[in-house]
Amino acid sequence: MINNKNLRKGYVFKKYEAPFQSPFDKIFEVFKELITHTSGDFDEAISWLRELDKEYELTTEDYTIDDFIEDLKKKGYIKEEINPDGNGGMAITAKTERAIRQQALDHIFGKIKRSGQGNHKSKSIGIGDEHTGDFRNYQFGDALDKVSMTESLKNAQINQGIGDFSLSEEDLVVEETLHKSQMSTVLMIDISHSMILYGEDRITPAKKVAMALAELITTRYPKDTLDILVFGNDAWQIEIKDLPYLKVGPYHTNTVAGLKLAMDLLRRKRNTNKQIFMITDGKPSCFRLPDGQYYKNSNGLDKYIVNKCYAMAQQARRLHIPITTFMIAQDNYLRQFVREFTYANQGKAFYTGLKGLGEMIFEDYETNRKKRIRG
Repeated sequence: MINNKNLRKGYVFKKYEAPFQSPFDKIFEVFKELITHTSGDFDEAISWLRELDKEYELTTEDYTIDDFIEDLKKKGYIKEEINPDGNGGMAITAKTERAIRQQALDHIFGKIKRSGQGNHKSKSIGIGDEHTGDFRNYQFGDALDKVSMTESLKNAQINQGIGDFSLSEEDLVVEETLHKSQMSTVLMIDISHSMILYGEDRITPAKKVAMALAELITTRYPKDTLDILVFGNDAWQIEIKDLPYLKVGPYHTNTVAGLKLAMDLLRRKRNTNKQIFMITDGKPSCFRLPDGQYYKNSNGLDKYIVNKCYAMAQQARRLHIPITTFMIAQDNYLRQFVREFTYANQGKAFYTGLKGLGEMIFEDYETNRKKRIRG
């Protein structure tokens, strides 16, 4: 006999309904993309937004672009600012900068929830915060709170039997844990002219990766440090808040200056774990001589400049600073340079187009955090 109750059991499928978004929220998503592409130029972003509105009907009669701008003001995303020429204009605020970084994090790394301080997994097994599910015999000096009583009692029952139960040191087992380490990272971004050559925008994806990484570290790993520098003819440090405004200059690629500054920054850090990420799309083509003059050569790989890069890679290796290079190029001679550079440092290299760059940086950031030690 069929039980009618069982007939009522099962799954009910409903038509998917997208989460509600207000007219402001819908347009704001587009605006954040545009403000990144225009390097923080509000007027240019709004001009593009009006063009997109004509083509894709982003607004309605009840909610126009002008209404959107008014809401941006009311919500604190833009403010009036006096330009250097004395004329007034609108500029984005720190609130918008944070929103752009969060959007980059969501798009590149996925929606990651904050989980507390010092949260990196370590390859080292020892005193730590995260259980691995692996066990080892108790050793003198192990903390008692690391002893797994369930597994230890099970051992005692096997070894001594139920009738004459006793628990000895030989029965004790300790659950191993992952030590959550801290990391100091320097992110190097190539802003040489080649980042916008050949009709391909490479600087915007690089900026998005940098903003996403900055948001990831400051929200999920607050004990870590992140320094960001850009390199063209020279290298200089920038703040996280400067990322949306980053532009490519009429520069050559002084990779040596970037690496030197990166190592100088990391020498000051107290964390044991240090690393450099370098995003570049071209060969090193510039080097500053001791007299302050620039030695430049854009034709092929200049042996003098290349050897300076190899020497910097070896120096970083001696300082135990791995360099991960993300080469946004497919040229065979550039791949050869990166291979030799990576060998000199004993670091890592990824040869990539723009798609997937963020995911690879995230994967390597997590991987480089893992150092196995025993407690």
